[in-house]
Amino acid sequence: MPNELSYTIEEVSQLLKVSKLTLYDLVKKGEIPVFRVGRQMRIDAKDLDVFIHKHKTNQNTAFPTAAAAPQRKPKDSQQIVISGQDLVLDILGKHIEKNSAYKALRSFTGSLNSLISMYHGEGDIVSLHLFDGDTGQYNLPYIKKILVGYPYILLHLLSRKAGFYVQKGNPLNLTSWADLKRDDVTIVNREKGSGARILLDEQLRINEIPSRSIKGYDHEETNHLSVASAVSTGIVDAGVGIEKAAKIVGIDFVPLMTEQYDLVILKTPKTERLIHTVQDVLSSEQFQSEVNSLGDYDTSQIGKILYETY
Repeated sequence: MPNELSYTIEEVSQLLKVSKLTLYDLVKKGEIPVFRVGRQMRIDAKDLDVFIHKHKTNQNTAFPTAAAAPQRKPKDSQQIVISGQDLVLDILGKHIEKNSAYKALRSFTGSLNSLISMYHGEGDIVSLHLFDGDTGQYNLPYIKKILVGYPYILLHLLSRKAGFYVQKGNPLNLTSWADLKRDDVTIVNREKGSGARILLDEQLRINEIPSRSIKGYDHEETNHLSVASAVSTGIVDAGVGIEKAAKIVGIDFVPLMTEQYDLVILKTPKTERLIHTVQDVLSSEQFQSEVNSLGDYDTSQIGKILYETY
């Protein structure tokens, strides 16, 4: 590969056929160098070639897998991975770095996929907004089923509105989940494992709406802004996401849910200091002020311990 080429984490994960969180774990260990362009991490093609060559020729060096990840050595660097897409997580990472020796890396992987990766030993702080249609609760029903055998702490970050992205003026008058099955409505969906996708799928299930009846259901985008932009340009009529992205793109928003956005961290001797650091940041006036300045968030319960295993 030419030396001047570079790749995003997502592109490398597709090339190597591994999860993005596996790559973040390699970056944390210093096995693959990265450089930053704004908020985005990139990997130089030359460095990727070196990594691949090393693992081709050194038969004693196994490529890290999800199953092997829990055996990481205590001498790991102080880098941590925060998963999720909300802008608040960037502020969280900045304050963690400011108040500790940790270096925060950002993964933009969806909630469910990040939670599964945490079970396999990848990821340090996982943000969640996973709606459970049977209980009407967010996050904890999924955590209890997935993080079986692990001690963890669940901290509330904020609440925010979720609903439909629609074109200016809501010309199709979309007001409920049932409206999505109309013949004159085409949507764009989120990728499997994302919180927005799970919200849609759970609402279709409890409202007994077959996904095959939704035009555009199989058309996927990987983030809130891409979905909102597709609506803005008229490619589709609607999408499911959060209020903040609609305002950034400049389209209308139909609120349908108040969703709970939380943080889960595994409880181990190694993460004890990280948990205290995160709790200190969440309770700090400066952090809360920055989050509230963004608007559209309810931080009245920020930092509350929602669940903790012992």
